[in-house]
Amino acid sequence: MKKWSLEFIVFICGAVVMILELVGSRMLAPYFGTSIVVWTGLIGVILASMSLGYWWGGKIADKNANYKQFALIIFSAALFIFLSAAFQLLVLLAIYSIPFFNIYIKTIAATLLLFAPASIALGMVSPYSVRLKIKNINSSGETVGNLYAISTCGSIVGTFLSGFVLITYLSHTIIMFILSFVLILLAVFIAGTKKIWLAGAAMSVLIAFAWLGNNFYTKFQESNGLREIDTAYNRVFLQDKIDIQSNRPVRYIITGPGAILSGMYLDNPDELLFPYTKFYDLAGYFNPGFKKTLMIGGAGYSYPKYFLDKYPDATMDVAEIDPQMTEIAKSMFDLKDNSRLNIYHLDGRIFLNSSPGNYDAIFGDAFTSAINIPYNLTTKEAVEKMFDVLNDKGVVVVNIISSVEGDKSGFLQAEYATFKSVFPQVYVFPVQYKDDSTKVQNVMLVAWKSNKQADWRSDDKTMSDYLSHRIDFHNSDKLVLTDEYAPVENFAIKLLNAN
Repeated sequence: MKKWSLEFIVFICGAVVMILELVGSRMLAPYFGTSIVVWTGLIGVILASMSLGYWWGGKIADKNANYKQFALIIFSAALFIFLSAAFQLLVLLAIYSIPFFNIYIKTIAATLLLFAPASIALGMVSPYSVRLKIKNINSSGETVGNLYAISTCGSIVGTFLSGFVLITYLSHTIIMFILSFVLILLAVFIAGTKKIWLAGAAMSVLIAFAWLGNNFYTKFQESNGLREIDTAYNRVFLQDKIDIQSNRPVRYIITGPGAILSGMYLDNPDELLFPYTKFYDLAGYFNPGFKKTLMIGGAGYSYPKYFLDKYPDATMDVAEIDPQMTEIAKSMFDLKDNSRLNIYHLDGRIFLNSSPGNYDAIFGDAFTSAINIPYNLTTKEAVEKMFDVLNDKGVVVVNIISSVEGDKSGFLQAEYATFKSVFPQVYVFPVQYKDDSTKVQNVMLVAWKSNKQADWRSDDKTMSDYLSHRIDFHNSDKLVLTDEYAPVENFAIKLLNAN
């Protein structure tokens, strides 16, 4: 082969490894979430697989290293990636449906089946290429160092390419097919032109598998009223269905297991669908006549639309990290431009850090599910920022998914303690089950900057009903979450396991 051919090969394979890992997180997210548990399982399994590949590749290379076998190794990696892309739905649904597997086992099982075979084959590339490259034992150290450095440079390029470009503009399945195709071309390049017919036959078979897999996946989505969109931050599903309770047509934004970001009645887009969103109106009880408000987390902008209609003299700033989510809200959730609505595409914590303040109320809806919790918004430092940007009578109303008592209440207990360490008054309002403290539900946490004591009465019947959900909260967990230590994933896993 030409002088720099092996360097080129290990560079490409190094890039493929990291693209596969980052794309893998998108494949797992709708079924297992994006928590540190999922990332740990994904990274751990791929590293273990790569290590096995290093060992195996070095062992077989020492026996009889040749370019024919080298091409077969890379072709096998292409085949495994292709099969993972084609049959991902079957694998993920099967593992997700196993009731006695917890999130740890499900994540590892899915990663083993979908990514371990390809990772083992890709791990074999570097040691095998070293054996092909070494001609003089006196320069073997330099050869090994150069090839592994080039492979690492490929991984760096693959990381930036996937994170900044590919995932933003292409679906994860298309990216997987592209990776497979690139590796097949690489295998043909190694094997030589005489093997092109074999590669053509293999591609034909793979294309047939891809067509069957895509056809099945499309029918599955259509039968469930699903549409899929990949944004820079989320793999988003839009689902249209009939709401069981109201028998009305609704549309959801879903990003993971139990992670329904927003919902909308299709026959009345401005009406609030989820009961917990109505409890944001508690801000009007604690700080009547509010003018300037902030919402952290926009998604489908259900509450901002309702808010602007109900409070014509008030304004709202929305900190939504994902600009494509805003575009989805505009095209699919009837969000319209409004001079009283200012949208900032920033992480909520970053927005708080740079905000000049003067807010009368802050609404928090960034905790999208029990297992997708942005920890940087849960800590004492974040709460202190909220306190600083509020006016003297300002109030924070945050949606939390938890039980009120028991093993499933850990996050609520810690978050209450965290807010209580900053605000003079903190209250808890269970939404769905005010008389059953063991049920997992939406719980509204209200933190009030004022020292004035509330009388818990209202002439408004609806507001009076919201106030009746207040409970005397007994905080058994004194842990205050901080930027240094905020084990929110542990709370999420306990909640899932308890269910």
